[in-house]
Amino acid sequence: MASRKVVLNLYRDLLKESKKWASYNYREYALRKIRHEFRQNKALEDSTKINDFYNKGLESLEMLKRQVLIGNLYKTDKLVIEMQNK
Repeated sequence: MASRKVVLNLYRDLLKESKKWASYNYREYALRKIRHEFRQNKALEDSTKINDFYNKGLESLEMLKRQVLIGNLYKTDKLVIEMQNK
């Protein structure tokens, strides 16, 4: 069974990996999506559902790592909004 600590580590890993994305739009979308999914499933009590979502999260983390690697091969200039945030 996925414990609270393990799930929180997965959450942190997903956020950390998302922040590596060079593309502003992809990065912000991934961060919003991760936060939304975890907030939506915050109150889950059923251990089988928790394990299912945990396993889905692990698969998503692996996919995210691959996508960040591929996406960063094609770096583009920073957007205006990225320059304003500094």
